[in-house]
Amino acid sequence: MAEIQPAVKKETVHVAGITLAGSCVMFFCFWLLHRFYPASVPFDMRVIVSGLLGSAVAVSNFFFMGLTVQKIVSGGSEDQAMKHMKASYRFRTLTQLLWVVLAVALPFLNGAAGIIPLFFPSFGIKLLGMLGMINAKPNS
Repeated sequence: MAEIQPAVKKETVHVAGITLAGSCVMFFCFWLLHRFYPASVPFDMRVIVSGLLGSAVAVSNFFFMGLTVQKIVSGGSEDQAMKHMKASYRFRTLTQLLWVVLAVALPFLNGAAGIIPLFFPSFGIKLLGMLGMINAKPNS
């Protein structure tokens, strides 16, 4: 396996930070809602474990996407690149789907707390882009 490019490492760390921040906000919201609606909204270890595992799935998904892009950029035909990207997309989507099923089905997890972190990377990247904190254009 080739060495992981610095850009993949850097962006994965950014996404991990975004996801961790989002998870902390989610935990706070669960705690706050639990204070007002204790019978309806749980706040226990299931919420924490599910949120952390969901965050790990979300960050891993981004990391494997970065590795795929790194592999495609390093060479090969356009046809081969499309095949790699499609295979990676299917694998990552199935992995997330499996996580959603497990988060909902397993009694020691909280489905909502496990699923919500899957949205944090995309939301965070879009938010930072709108705020002008990340530049989508390459430096020239």
